[in-house]
Amino acid sequence: MDYLNELTHNYVLLAAGISWISAQIVKTIIDLLINKELNFERLVGSGGMPSCHSATVCALAVASALEYGLGSGVFAVAAIFAIVVMYDARGVRRETGTQAVIINQIMDYFNSEHPEKIEFNTENLKELIGHTPLQVLIGALFGIIMGFATYPVFH
Repeated sequence: MDYLNELTHNYVLLAAGISWISAQIVKTIIDLLINKELNFERLVGSGGMPSCHSATVCALAVASALEYGLGSGVFAVAAIFAIVVMYDARGVRRETGTQAVIINQIMDYFNSEHPEKIEFNTENLKELIGHTPLQVLIGALFGIIMGFATYPVFH
């Protein structure tokens, strides 16, 4: 039972979790405003504005800095982790989404124009995986703000 108490009072974990949940809700609201339709997949899905990955890891890094100090190993690990995750979200995962668009177009072409030649036995690939640099930046700023905003709540 002491473990549950420790988890529910872990400021660093809570700051990151609250930032992720908040960013997912904001992303869903932005998607609703743009598309005029509620898409529940946005609540848990990747891609979109703001980057929830960036928000989460930046809140984690800020919370680590506030809790343990800028000179701590915990902050160093969190900061490097944030850089890697944001680089991946903007780079590798974004390219994967771009490739998925092209592969889906190829599958659609062969399924509609030449169904006798190739039959694909899979659903379309997910295209909204990565983030634009702006989505990563806004997510990072969101996470930094959330890291600072949650500190007084838990201390």
